[in-house]
Amino acid sequence: MTNLFEAAGLEQGAPRPLADRLRPKKLSEVVGQGHIVGPEGSLTRMLRAGRLPNLILWGPPGVGKTTIARLLAQETKLEFEQLSAIFSGVQDLRKAFDRAKARREQGRGTLLFIDEIHRFNRAQQDGFLPHMEDGTITLVGATTENPSFELNGALLSRATTLVLNRLDETAMGELIERVEHETGRALPVDADARAALIGMADGDGRALINLCEEVLAAVAPGEPPMTTASLVSLVQRRAPLYDKSRDGHYNLISALHKAVRGSDPDAALYWLCRMLDGGEDRLFLARRLVRMAIEDIGLADPSAVTQALAAKDTYDFLGSPEGELALAQATIYMATAPKSNAAYTAYKAAMRAAKNNGSLAPPKHILNAPTRLMAEQGYGAGYEYDHATEEGFSGQDYFPDEMEREQYYDPPERGFEREIRKRLAYWQRLRDEKSGR
Repeated sequence: MTNLFEAAGLEQGAPRPLADRLRPKKLSEVVGQGHIVGPEGSLTRMLRAGRLPNLILWGPPGVGKTTIARLLAQETKLEFEQLSAIFSGVQDLRKAFDRAKARREQGRGTLLFIDEIHRFNRAQQDGFLPHMEDGTITLVGATTENPSFELNGALLSRATTLVLNRLDETAMGELIERVEHETGRALPVDADARAALIGMADGDGRALINLCEEVLAAVAPGEPPMTTASLVSLVQRRAPLYDKSRDGHYNLISALHKAVRGSDPDAALYWLCRMLDGGEDRLFLARRLVRMAIEDIGLADPSAVTQALAAKDTYDFLGSPEGELALAQATIYMATAPKSNAAYTAYKAAMRAAKNNGSLAPPKHILNAPTRLMAEQGYGAGYEYDHATEEGFSGQDYFPDEMEREQYYDPPERGFEREIRKRLAYWQRLRDEKSGR
């Protein structure tokens, strides 16, 4: 809706933040998202075919989700209406739907853009469905969280999800060039400070432009360019892009776990430090290290779980920041230890067998017979005491009578499990000899 200031042309001369002045005027100007808005991008092809489905734009902050939604409305001649799930409720949605219905009766369509759509609860998300289905609105929802976890399946089934990328160094460099062109000034920073500035923005284009605006305001024309030290002093440091309660949390712990499993101590340390720097719960990290020790190392190095537990106890004793070194040391130990999931695999196989075979009783020869009745029933009959045999191994069958002998644990030829494998082969040979096979 046009106000009196816009109608009079007064708003054009009002001060505007640099990020707003640099907002792209067409889809092809959006940086870093060529797979979506490039010449053969998914959105470009949709528009070329004359169709615009309901969309979910998923990506980190500052990569162009709101801008793309605005430009889509412009390209398709739809009325653009924007709501934020943070500040809007049921009444706001109803009013937006009513306005869209009124426009539809006049032959006009509505693109309803919902920022942070994942913050709407399940019932509110369901409220979009009838209006999407009858064409009252074309929904474009923006989210920084994984839609698979945060959005209703019914809503996702009626929308196309497009993934927007974190802006890479090339895209960030292009934004700096646009800042310099818009302001008519070269950014007053040296090469190292320029790289540091891009790092501080952490893939967020809006943050980068705002940081550039701060630098331009602080350094007068003709003054020496900023160094990294003076830049850090001016803008301080942006908090890492990491929400320890949501998607980033699971992505980073997955990266740490897989780096440990892949025996890459350097990458494992990097992801550990990313999480520590982002404020992750130290005891959560300690628990995950214990999990890695038993899942991915197991009996290939039985000391791994001891190291992980010792790191937890050390952190409890020392606290931060000294105790974090114990977590780092355990991470290095885990990443450089021989790996085996044989115990983990054996456990899962045995659990499947336990579930599939029902309540089979142990064979009577390995049961105690504390009463006469139990002895008369054959409890304990024929049991051989392993320590009384020459090899310390009787070779008896300990599975239920109704089951064939099964093998769950198959240790690899790695680490300590190489020795375990030798023992198992020795016992199997004795078992075969004693059974006459």
